[in-house]
Amino acid sequence: MVAGVAVNHVASCLCGFESCRHSFCCDTTRRMTETLTLEFDGGSRGNPGPAGIGIVIRAADGTPLVTLGRYIGRATNNVAEYTALITSMQEAQKLGATKIKINGDSELVIRQMTGQYKVKHPDLIPLYRQAKTLFDSFEEATIAHHYREKNELADSLGNLAMDRKADVTEVSGSGKVLEQDLPSAKAPEVGDRFACGRCGCVIELQTPSSLRPHQLKDFTCQCGRKMSAP
Repeated sequence: MVAGVAVNHVASCLCGFESCRHSFCCDTTRRMTETLTLEFDGGSRGNPGPAGIGIVIRAADGTPLVTLGRYIGRATNNVAEYTALITSMQEAQKLGATKIKINGDSELVIRQMTGQYKVKHPDLIPLYRQAKTLFDSFEEATIAHHYREKNELADSLGNLAMDRKADVTEVSGSGKVLEQDLPSAKAPEVGDRFACGRCGCVIELQTPSSLRPHQLKDFTCQCGRKMSAP
Protein backbone atom coordinates (compact mmCIF):
# COMPACT_ATOMS: atom_id res chain seq x y z
CA MET A 1 0.00 0.00 0.00
CA VAL A 2 2.99 2.29 0.56
CA ALA A 3 5.27 1.05 -2.22
CA GLY A 4 5.91 2.71 -5.56
CA VAL A 5 4.87 6.22 -4.55
CA ALA A 6 5.36 9.07 -7.02
CA VAL A 7 7.26 11.93 -5.42
CA ASN A 8 8.68 15.30 -6.35
CA HIS A 9 12.37 15.56 -5.53
CA VAL A 10 12.97 19.27 -5.59
CA ALA A 11 16.26 19.65 -7.24
CA SER A 12 19.10 17.12 -9.35
CA CYS A 13 22.45 15.33 -9.54
CA LEU A 14 22.51 11.72 -8.46
CA CYS A 15 20.57 12.59 -5.30
CA GLY A 16 18.06 14.76 -7.13
CA PHE A 17 19.50 18.19 -6.36
CA GLU A 18 20.40 20.91 -8.87
CA SER A 19 23.02 22.26 -6.53
CA CYS A 20 24.51 20.87 -3.36
CA ARG A 21 23.45 23.63 -1.01
CA HIS A 22 23.20 21.32 1.99
CA SER A 23 25.73 19.67 4.24
CA PHE A 24 25.59 16.29 2.54
CA CYS A 25 27.34 15.20 -0.64
CA CYS A 26 25.47 14.11 -3.76
CA ASP A 27 27.66 11.04 -4.12
CA THR A 28 25.14 8.25 -3.56
CA THR A 29 27.89 5.98 -2.27
CA ARG A 30 28.09 8.23 0.78
CA ARG A 31 25.44 8.55 3.46
CA MET A 32 23.69 11.75 4.40
CA THR A 33 24.89 13.22 7.70
CA GLU A 34 22.27 15.96 7.85
CA THR A 35 19.25 15.50 10.11
CA LEU A 36 16.06 15.55 8.04
CA THR A 37 12.68 16.61 9.37
CA LEU A 38 9.77 14.38 8.35
CA GLU A 39 6.20 15.71 8.53
CA PHE A 40 3.32 13.29 8.00
CA ASP A 41 -0.46 13.37 7.99
CA GLY A 42 -3.22 10.94 7.10
CA GLY A 43 -6.97 11.25 6.98
CA SER A 44 -10.17 9.46 6.06
CA ARG A 45 -13.56 10.78 5.05
CA GLY A 46 -15.99 8.46 6.74
CA ASN A 47 -13.57 6.54 8.99
CA PRO A 48 -13.40 4.16 7.24
CA GLY A 49 -13.83 5.87 3.92
CA PRO A 50 -11.80 7.44 1.09
CA ALA A 51 -8.38 8.09 2.60
CA GLY A 52 -5.20 9.93 1.75
CA ILE A 53 -1.75 10.70 3.11
CA GLY A 54 0.57 13.67 2.95
CA ILE A 55 4.29 13.78 3.68
CA VAL A 56 6.96 16.48 3.65
CA ILE A 57 10.68 15.86 4.09
CA ARG A 58 12.79 18.92 4.85
CA ALA A 59 16.52 19.56 4.93
CA ALA A 60 18.09 21.05 8.06
CA ASP A 61 17.57 24.55 6.66
CA GLY A 62 13.85 23.89 6.11
CA THR A 63 14.04 23.35 2.35
CA PRO A 64 11.45 20.79 1.18
CA LEU A 65 13.25 17.85 -0.41
CA VAL A 66 10.27 15.56 -0.92
CA THR A 67 6.56 16.38 -0.92
CA LEU A 68 3.85 13.84 -1.60
CA GLY A 69 0.11 13.47 -1.36
CA ARG A 70 -1.34 10.04 -2.14
CA TYR A 71 -4.82 8.57 -2.32
CA ILE A 72 -4.74 5.14 -0.63
CA GLY A 73 -8.31 3.97 -1.16
CA ARG A 74 -10.65 3.02 1.68
CA ALA A 75 -9.09 3.11 5.12
CA THR A 76 -9.52 4.45 8.65
CA ASN A 77 -7.89 7.62 9.96
CA ASN A 78 -5.36 5.66 11.99
CA VAL A 79 -4.41 3.36 9.10
CA ALA A 80 -3.88 6.45 6.95
CA GLU A 81 -1.71 8.06 9.65
CA TYR A 82 0.50 4.97 9.93
CA THR A 83 0.73 4.70 6.15
CA ALA A 84 1.89 8.32 5.98
CA LEU A 85 4.48 7.72 8.71
CA ILE A 86 5.83 4.61 6.97
CA THR A 87 5.96 6.33 3.59
CA SER A 88 7.85 9.31 5.02
CA MET A 89 10.56 7.06 6.46
CA GLN A 90 10.83 5.03 3.26
CA GLU A 91 11.35 8.22 1.26
CA ALA A 92 13.95 9.43 3.75
CA GLN A 93 15.83 6.16 3.30
CA LYS A 94 15.82 6.71 -0.46
CA LEU A 95 17.59 10.02 0.16
CA GLY A 96 20.24 8.19 2.19
CA ALA A 97 19.17 9.71 5.49
CA THR A 98 20.66 8.32 8.69
CA LYS A 99 19.28 10.92 11.11
CA ILE A 100 15.62 11.94 11.17
CA LYS A 101 13.27 14.01 13.27
CA ILE A 102 9.60 13.10 12.77
CA ASN A 103 6.67 15.42 13.48
CA GLY A 104 3.02 14.47 13.23
CA ASP A 105 -0.33 15.60 14.59
CA SER A 106 -1.71 12.14 15.40
CA GLU A 107 -1.46 11.82 19.17
CA LEU A 108 -2.40 8.13 19.00
CA VAL A 109 0.34 7.19 16.53
CA ILE A 110 2.98 9.26 18.31
CA ARG A 111 2.15 7.75 21.71
CA GLN A 112 2.08 4.22 20.30
CA MET A 113 5.46 4.76 18.64
CA THR A 114 6.95 6.07 21.91
CA GLY A 115 5.47 3.23 23.95
CA GLN A 116 2.98 5.32 25.92
CA TYR A 117 0.02 3.52 24.34
CA LYS A 118 -0.29 -0.15 23.45
CA VAL A 119 -1.31 -1.17 19.94
CA LYS A 120 -4.38 -3.36 20.19
CA HIS A 121 -6.32 -2.96 16.95
CA PRO A 122 -5.52 -5.81 14.53
CA ASP A 123 -5.42 -3.45 11.54
CA LEU A 124 -2.73 -1.35 13.19
CA ILE A 125 -0.44 -4.05 14.60
CA PRO A 126 1.35 -4.91 11.30
CA LEU A 127 1.63 -1.22 10.39
CA TYR A 128 3.06 -0.42 13.81
CA ARG A 129 5.62 -3.19 13.48
CA GLN A 130 6.67 -1.98 10.04
CA ALA A 131 6.93 1.59 11.30
CA LYS A 132 9.04 0.53 14.31
CA THR A 133 11.38 -1.52 12.12
CA LEU A 134 11.93 1.46 9.84
CA PHE A 135 12.30 3.85 12.78
CA ASP A 136 14.90 1.65 14.46
CA SER A 137 16.90 1.32 11.22
CA PHE A 138 18.09 4.95 11.42
CA GLU A 139 21.19 5.84 13.41
CA GLU A 140 19.32 8.65 15.12
CA ALA A 141 15.54 9.10 15.12
CA THR A 142 13.06 11.06 17.20
CA ILE A 143 9.29 11.37 16.90
CA ALA A 144 7.15 14.05 18.48
CA HIS A 145 3.63 15.43 18.39
CA HIS A 146 2.98 18.89 16.98
CA TYR A 147 -0.25 20.74 16.36
CA ARG A 148 -2.21 20.63 13.10
CA GLU A 149 -1.45 24.24 12.24
CA LYS A 150 2.23 23.30 12.03
CA ASN A 151 1.40 20.44 9.67
CA GLU A 152 -0.48 22.41 7.03
CA LEU A 153 1.46 21.34 3.94
CA ALA A 154 1.21 17.61 4.68
CA ASP A 155 -2.47 18.06 5.53
CA SER A 156 -3.15 19.95 2.29
CA LEU A 157 -1.36 17.33 0.20
CA GLY A 158 -3.35 14.52 1.79
CA ASN A 159 -6.67 16.30 1.30
CA LEU A 160 -5.96 17.16 -2.33
CA ALA A 161 -4.97 13.55 -2.98
CA MET A 162 -8.35 12.49 -1.59
CA ASP A 163 -10.11 15.08 -3.75
CA ARG A 164 -8.34 13.95 -6.90
CA LYS A 165 -7.95 10.27 -6.05
CA ALA A 166 -4.39 10.50 -7.35
CA ASP A 167 -0.83 11.30 -6.29
CA VAL A 168 -0.06 15.01 -6.00
CA THR A 169 3.15 16.95 -5.36
CA GLU A 170 4.01 20.46 -4.28
CA VAL A 171 6.41 22.43 -6.47
CA SER A 172 9.11 24.16 -4.44
CA GLY A 173 8.89 27.92 -4.38
CA SER A 174 5.56 28.25 -6.15
CA GLY A 175 3.33 26.99 -3.35
CA LYS A 176 1.29 25.26 -6.04
CA VAL A 177 0.16 21.69 -5.70
CA LEU A 178 0.09 19.79 -8.96
CA GLU A 179 -1.95 16.75 -9.93
CA GLN A 180 0.09 13.72 -10.98
CA ASP A 181 -0.81 10.76 -13.13
CA LEU A 182 -4.44 11.76 -13.55
CA PRO A 183 -6.44 10.17 -16.38
CA SER A 184 -7.16 12.53 -19.25
CA ALA A 185 -10.46 14.36 -18.94
CA LYS A 186 -13.13 13.04 -21.30
CA ALA A 187 -15.77 15.34 -22.78
CA PRO A 188 -19.38 14.13 -22.89
CA GLU A 189 -20.62 13.15 -26.32
CA VAL A 190 -23.83 13.90 -28.19
CA GLY A 191 -26.53 11.54 -26.93
CA ASP A 192 -25.05 11.16 -23.44
CA ARG A 193 -27.64 11.42 -20.68
CA PHE A 194 -27.34 12.90 -17.21
CA ALA A 195 -29.76 12.41 -14.33
CA CYS A 196 -30.52 14.19 -11.09
CA GLY A 197 -30.44 11.89 -8.10
CA ARG A 198 -32.82 14.11 -6.16
CA CYS A 199 -35.78 14.78 -8.45
CA GLY A 200 -35.18 12.25 -11.24
CA CYS A 201 -34.86 14.86 -13.98
CA VAL A 202 -32.94 13.61 -17.06
CA ILE A 203 -31.25 15.62 -19.81
CA GLU A 204 -29.63 14.53 -23.07
CA LEU A 205 -26.67 16.31 -24.65
CA GLN A 206 -27.51 17.53 -28.14
CA THR A 207 -24.76 20.07 -28.85
CA PRO A 208 -21.19 19.48 -27.62
CA SER A 209 -19.33 22.29 -25.86
CA SER A 210 -16.40 24.08 -27.46
CA LEU A 211 -14.55 24.08 -24.12
CA ARG A 212 -11.68 21.72 -23.46
CA PRO A 213 -12.59 18.67 -21.33
CA HIS A 214 -10.72 19.85 -18.22
CA GLN A 215 -12.59 23.17 -18.37
CA LEU A 216 -16.05 21.61 -18.29
CA LYS A 217 -18.17 21.63 -15.16
CA ASP A 218 -20.87 19.23 -14.05
CA PHE A 219 -24.44 19.78 -15.23
CA THR A 220 -26.64 21.16 -12.47
CA CYS A 221 -30.34 20.40 -12.17
CA GLN A 222 -32.89 23.18 -11.58
CA CYS A 223 -33.27 21.86 -8.05
CA GLY A 224 -29.61 22.69 -7.44
CA ARG A 225 -28.12 19.17 -7.36
CA LYS A 226 -25.30 18.09 -9.68
CA MET A 227 -26.30 15.65 -12.40
CA SER A 228 -24.38 12.52 -13.32
CA ALA A 229 -24.44 9.81 -15.97
CA PRO A 230 -26.97 7.12 -14.95
